[in-house]
Formats: sequence, structure tokens, C-alpha cells
Amino acid sequence: MKAEPAIESAGALREAGSLRELSALQWKSGIAAWLGWLFDGLDMHLYTLVAAPFVVQLLHATSNADPLVKRYSSWIQGAFLIGWALGGGFFGRIGDLLGRSRTLGLTILTYALFTGLSSCAHTWWHLLIFRFLAALGIGGEWAVGSSLLSETWPKRWRPWVAAVLQTGVNIGVLFACLTVYLMAGRNPRYVFLVGIIPALIVFWIRRSVPEPEEWRQAKSRARDQRPGVGELFRGAVLGTTIKTILVCSLSLTAWWAFMFWSQQHMRNLPELADWSVSRREQLVTAAFFVVITTSIGGNFFAGFLALIFGYRRSIALMCLGFFAAMFGAYIVPRDHTSLMYWLPWVGFFSGVFGLFTMYLPPLFPTLLRTTGAGFCYNIGRIAAAFGTVFFGLFSDVGDFRMALTYASLLFPAAVVVALTLPELDAPPRGG
Repeated sequence: MKAEPAIESAGALREAGSLRELSALQWKSGIAAWLGWLFDGLDMHLYTLVAAPFVVQLLHATSNADPLVKRYSSWIQGAFLIGWALGGGFFGRIGDLLGRSRTLGLTILTYALFTGLSSCAHTWWHLLIFRFLAALGIGGEWAVGSSLLSETWPKRWRPWVAAVLQTGVNIGVLFACLTVYLMAGRNPRYVFLVGIIPALIVFWIRRSVPEPEEWRQAKSRARDQRPGVGELFRGAVLGTTIKTILVCSLSLTAWWAFMFWSQQHMRNLPELADWSVSRREQLVTAAFFVVITTSIGGNFFAGFLALIFGYRRSIALMCLGFFAAMFGAYIVPRDHTSLMYWLPWVGFFSGVFGLFTMYLPPLFPTLLRTTGAGFCYNIGRIAAAFGTVFFGLFSDVGDFRMALTYASLLFPAAVVVALTLPELDAPPRGG
């Protein structure tokens, strides 16, 4: 059976010339997806900010430098990233079958519930299970939210929509930073209770956000002959699937190695040895704040590049800048003051991930859209999960500089593959 070609719904995607011309559907879908991504960013990063002190507590260890803290905290993060990947595939498929709006609500409920339950963990493996389950919803929300917007917002606005949507994640991460900063010195388990808040928006989504007309039409035409997951690996779609998986896996592995090990590296810098725990955690949180704040500017810079050079060239350029910033930050030993000059550039070029938001879904046929985008983007999380643990093996206890340097070398490979991706003007047809 052939998969249905990707289509554009004239009604849903009318080319509005200004914000006033946007329809109620477009506003509602945009707000729902943005809020979903904001809380996505909040819930996904609460753990990375308190990983070391919380795992120290769960293991009854004496300090962050305990080798078991490094081992188990990386396993927990690895489980989270695997759950993210599986959730992208699972909820992506649900989104194609049940609809974007319904599934968006399910993903938010999932990550809100299990992030909150993380506060109840009393052993490291309790936390691993809760983070894995929360990640199922976080991974699914990306696929569903991005497809919802690609089917309801005007095509020419998509680079800016991608930037705004990715900014929702960034602001959510900043809220996570603020939460941890304000709660520095308190029991880290209470941080996760903030993650329950996203559940409150689900009721509004179910009441106010309809399913996109494009999805409704595609479902009606397909009837009982909807394309299966196997269609991702057949015909013209196969090449797109493989190349997208490679680009996402390479870039996300390097990014998550940075997100996780850069904080552990800063905590264990020699000049911070005499600092109090709360002062050290505030520095780490402040550094993370700088990375995420500058990434907001990077989102819009990436969108600007996409308007000039197209998506695939812009992805390649941003990955090249990402490599230069991350490699430069860690190729030589630096103190925390010196690192603070490099970290903003790492954050700025992380704006590349905003491009994936609007670029990936339209590459796939309508009834494979959330499945394809969710699977390809989030399969990179599995690579990132193993990469987080793998690159950690290159480090001495407390010194993660070489792990971060080696991880940066994945970006040049991502550049090469990105240049072979298709342009959106010629989406693949089902095989």
C-alpha cells in the first residue's frame, strides 16, 4: 500500500499577512503547542540541574566526586533519553491515529505526573523508572506539537514559528533554573513537585483546540487503509528517514553530552573545592541560565538563516558553529570565569534544534507525519542516551573535559549528512 502524499490544506494554511489575519484555530494550536513545549523544557531539565546532589542523597554518598554518583546519574539520564525516544515513536503513532490535539493532552499528562512522582524516589532506580516514564510524554509532545503547527500555520511563517516554539522550551528551562536557584540549599527532591503544574493546561487543550483540517481530510480519505510504520522504510521515504535519523542522532548526542557533563564538570573545577554546596549549585545554575538565554537568540538567528539558505544548509551552518563553540570551550583546561565566555556561544548555536521543529514533519506524508518526525528525531535520544554514558567513560572522576571535547567531534559529521537532506519544496512521496 502506498502512503498518502504530504498535502497542504488551503483553509488551515492560508497565507496570513499579519498576526491579525490569523484564524482562531491557528492561535489556539500555536498557544497549545507553545505551552506544551514550555512545560516540556521545565520538566525535562529539572533533573539535569539537581542530578548530582539528588543522586548523592539517594546513594547516601559523601560527595559529588563519588564514582557511583557519576555512574548512576548517567544511567538515570540515559534511561530518560531512551524513554524520550520511545515516547516519540509511541505517541507519534498515537497522534497519527487519534489526532494531534487529543494526543498532545495525553503527552502533557504523562510527563507532568511522572515528573511529580520523581519527588517520591527513595533509591536511584526509583528515580530511573520515574524519569523514564516522564520522558515518554516529553518525547511524544515534541512530535505531536510540531506536527500540529506544521498543519495549521502558514508555510512562509514556519522558520519564525519554529524559533518561537523552541523559545517556549528555552523559557521552560529558565523556569527550571529559577526553581533550582531559589531552592538551593533545600532538599533537591522537592524540585520535582513543580513539574506537576503542566497538567493544568490539558483541560483547556481538550476543550478549545480542534484537530487540524488536514489531518481530518487525510483520515477520511484513508479510511481503513492508513499507512503503517513500515512505510517509513520503503520507497522514497526510506532515504529521508535514514538521513534524518543520522543528523538527529549525531547532533543530539553531542548536545546532551554537553547538557549533562558540562554541569558536572563545572561543579568539580579545582577552584570551587572550598565553596559551599549552595554557592556551587548557584554558579552551575547561573551558567546553565546563560546557555539557555543565549539559545533564544540562536533560535531566531537559525530562522533567519533558513529564510536565506533553506533548512538543510542552515542546519549545517548551525552545527558547524556548534562544533567551534563546544570544541573551543573544552579543548584546553579553563577555570569557571573563562568558561563563562564560551558557554553563551554553545547556547547560541543550539538554536539549530528549533529548525527541526518545522522542517521534519512536512518531510513525511500526512498520516505518517507525527510517526515519522517523532521516530526520526527521538531515535536520536537513544544514541544520546548511550553517548552520555559512553563519553563519560573517557573522564576521570570529577573531570569531564575530554568527554565534552570528544562529543563535539560529532557535529562535523552532522554537517556532512545535513547537506544531503531534501529540501521542503520537494517532499517525498509514499513508496
